[in-house]
Order: sequence, then C-alpha cells, then structure tokens
Amino acid sequence: MKAMIERALLVRHGQTDWNVEGRWQGHYPTGLNADGYAQAQALAAMLRGRPIGTVVSSDLPRAYQTAEAIGAVVGLTPQADERWREFHLGVFQGLTREEIEERYTDEWAAFRADYWGYTVPGGESRRVLQARIVAAWTVLIEQAEGPEVVIVSHGGSIRMLLAALFEGNPALAQMHIENTSVTTVERVSEGWRLVDVASVVHL
Repeated sequence: MKAMIERALLVRHGQTDWNVEGRWQGHYPTGLNADGYAQAQALAAMLRGRPIGTVVSSDLPRAYQTAEAIGAVVGLTPQADERWREFHLGVFQGLTREEIEERYTDEWAAFRADYWGYTVPGGESRRVLQARIVAAWTVLIEQAEGPEVVIVSHGGSIRMLLAALFEGNPALAQMHIENTSVTTVERVSEGWRLVDVASVVHL
C-alpha cells in the first residue's frame, strides 16, 4: 500500500554561473557550476536517512542534477517533470536586469506594472506559471509515494506554489529562496502547514 505524503521538501536547484552573473535563466537549460554541485552534495548528505519515498524534479539540467545528487543518497531515481520548470521568461532569458531594462524598456515596464497578468514575449505570465505548478503539486500529492517527497524546482516556481498554498502568510513577504534552500510543508487536517522557509543549514 502506498504511503501517503505527509511532508514535502521544496528544494531550489544548486548554483549556476548565470546565478552568479545575475542572468535570468527561465527555461534556458543551464547546468550547475562547481559550487552548485558542492551545494547539492551537502544537501544530499543532510537528507540521508530521511523517509523519502519520491524525488521529483524539473527537467531543466540545474534542477535535475541537484535531484540526482539527492537521489543517489536516498536510493531513488528522480522523476523528471517539465511542469516544475522555472517561470518562462521569453525574450528576457539570458539577460541581466539592467540589460532587460535597456533592450526591452516597454516590456519591462509592462512586466513591472502587471505582476500576475503580463505575458513576457515568447514566455508566460505568473498566473500561467502558478496554474501549472499547482497542477503538478496536486497530481504529485495524490499519486507519489511518501511519507516524504522531495521536489527540486526553481525560485520562481516555489514562490508561486507557496503563494497558492499560504496566501497572505507574512513569512513569505521577505522570503529569499537561495540555491539548495529547503522549504518544508506538512500535511494537517485542514490542508498544509508551512514549517520552515528557505533553510540553508546544510551550507
């Protein structure tokens, strides 16, 4: 009989060179740099021995490489799911914020003015991003093996899931989701409880 999911560990991928450079990655298939691999190994070591029944990951290399490090320690092959990808940033991808403001002045202004609804040219809106992340979450919680599940995703995607699950929670207002940070949620009778936000104790 399948063990119910009682706890989910939401993990942001390890560091990439574009993280260091401040470049917006979106769906671009960047991989981990040396520090990112070290972060993933440190996180995996911390998770050793946990009752993890499933490891699921965005299919983008930086996330899946992080998930593979965890899977190697807990004895599981990560399940790749493109729905857990980062915010698709279209024409903004590969650029720094300063470059976006310079090259796409009007689009940047519209992006800033309409947080939820603006669709980046060639990309998606935050509303669309949140819908796919919530859909992925709903299926995973119903079908995955527990009692714990690790979800390796991206800062924007994790933020959108938390906004849906815990709308108005003050802990989310100043949240900074660092590379390989772990945000823990637990099942309670009325839904889900936010236990820990963006912890990096393993670093």
